[in-house]
This record gives sequence, C-alpha cells and structure tokens, in this order.
Amino acid sequence: MLYSREKLIDAVSSQMPAKRWEHTQGVMETAVILAGRFGADPVKAELAAILHDVAKYWPVQRLHQMMVDHKLSEELLHYDKQLWHAEVGAFVAQQEYGVTDAQVLDAIRYHTSGRIGMTLLDKVVCLADYMEPGRDFPGVNNIRELANHSLEEALAAGFDSTIGHLLSRRQIIYPLTVLARNDLIKQLEANS
Repeated sequence: MLYSREKLIDAVSSQMPAKRWEHTQGVMETAVILAGRFGADPVKAELAAILHDVAKYWPVQRLHQMMVDHKLSEELLHYDKQLWHAEVGAFVAQQEYGVTDAQVLDAIRYHTSGRIGMTLLDKVVCLADYMEPGRDFPGVNNIRELANHSLEEALAAGFDSTIGHLLSRRQIIYPLTVLARNDLIKQLEANS
C-alpha cells in the first residue's frame, strides 16, 4: 500500500542530511510548477520528486548489493556510482513505499541519466532536479530561463551542462545520457 504523503516525507527525509532534504523540497516545488506549466500530472510529479533521492545517501556497498541481489541494471554498475541511487530508488519506491505507477517509477529511475523517449513526467522531474532554487552552478540561470517556455530546450541545456562538466574532468559519460540529449535535440528539430 502506498504511504501517505506525510509518511513518505518522514521516511525519505530521515534518510538524508538536512541540506539534501532542502534540495528534495526544492525539487518537489519545482516539479509541481513545471508540471502545471507543461501539462504533466502535478501529484505524480511531486510523488516522484519526494522519492527521487531516497537512496542517495545509502552506502555504496548497499547500493551495489541491492543492484546485484535484485538484478537491477547490470550495465549501470560499470558507470559512475552517482547514477546508482536512481535505479535503486525506483526499486525501493515500489518495494518499500508501495508506488505502483510505472510513470512515477520511471521518473525516479531516469532522473539522473535521462533516456530516449523521455515521458513528460520524466522530463519534469529530471529538469526540476537540475534547476530547483538551491542549485547554483554555471549556466543554471540559463536553464531556468529556457524552462519558462520549453521543457525540451531547458533539459537539453541541462544535459549539455552535465556532459560538458564530465568532459572537462575527463570522466566517463553514461551513454544513455548522451542518447537522451540527442533524442531531445531531434525532438526540438522536428518541432522547429
């Protein structure tokens, strides 16, 4: 059975530092605003936002064990550990908190990487995570400005920022993120 909103907030906030909970609250607020602006379901957007970082502060060994034990994305194990919490978070949302809505689970699962064919809810939650009010990195204000009129433009700019940052640090880039970015560019070109 799905936890009540209040029980979910208590359960999730207790698993992270106060500063990260502030981030989650910012994602919740931003996701609801973006959902209203672009026609997504605000209740689903908020639910995915509450749970998007539920496993973020779990020990790496626990995340790894969950992924192995439950046969979650084996490919992901070969990439940055910062991506693992999204896959585990979707599993935990379903198994421990009773979330059965596939759209909500996917929005949690793909909030860090994106994917080809992102749904409206995927885009809203991913973008809310990028641009919530507590975020402060070069280019975030441009992303916020783009989000006033285009979900896809803003999200593509977010992926460009992430990919650029990873390139500047000579880090491995998860291929799904590049594919998600390219898919958004194709969508924008098709609609121009």
